[in-house]
Amino acid sequence: MEYDKGGFKMEKIQMIIEKSKDYFGAYSENCDGIYAAGNSIQAVKDDTYEAIRLIKEDLPEERWPEQIKGDFEIEWRIDVPSFLEYYSKYMSLAGMEKMTGINQKQLSNYLNHRAVPRRKQTDRIKNGIHRFAEELLSITL
Repeated sequence: MEYDKGGFKMEKIQMIIEKSKDYFGAYSENCDGIYAAGNSIQAVKDDTYEAIRLIKEDLPEERWPEQIKGDFEIEWRIDVPSFLEYYSKYMSLAGMEKMTGINQKQLSNYLNHRAVPRRKQTDRIKNGIHRFAEELLSITL
C-alpha cells in the first residue's frame, strides 16, 4: 500500500508481463483474479484495465480484490527476454550494448533464452534503460 500526495490510501497492483510464443500475457503478483493478454505490451495494459472494469461490473463489491476497491496504481514488470524481444524493433542490440555495457552476444543469449541473466545483469539492463529514458525526457525539440 502507498499513499498519494494528498495522503490518501492508494493500492499498488503488481502486474507481470511475459512473452509466450504467440502473444504477451500478464498476471497480478499480488491481486487475485487479474489476467490479461494481447499482441503487444500496450494491448496487455489495455486488457488489464478492461479486466478490472469487468470485475467491478460483473461481481458484487464484496467479491472484488481489496486492491481495486479504492484508488490503485499498477506497477508493470517484464522479464529480460520479453523486454529485449518486444523493444528490439525500436532498439538494436548494438544500442542496448552501449546503454548497458553488456555485449551484444550476451544480450542475444538472453533474448533467445540461451542464458538467464543474473540479478546484477538485470539491474545493469534496467539502469541503462532508465538512464537513456531520463536523457530523452530531458531533451526538448
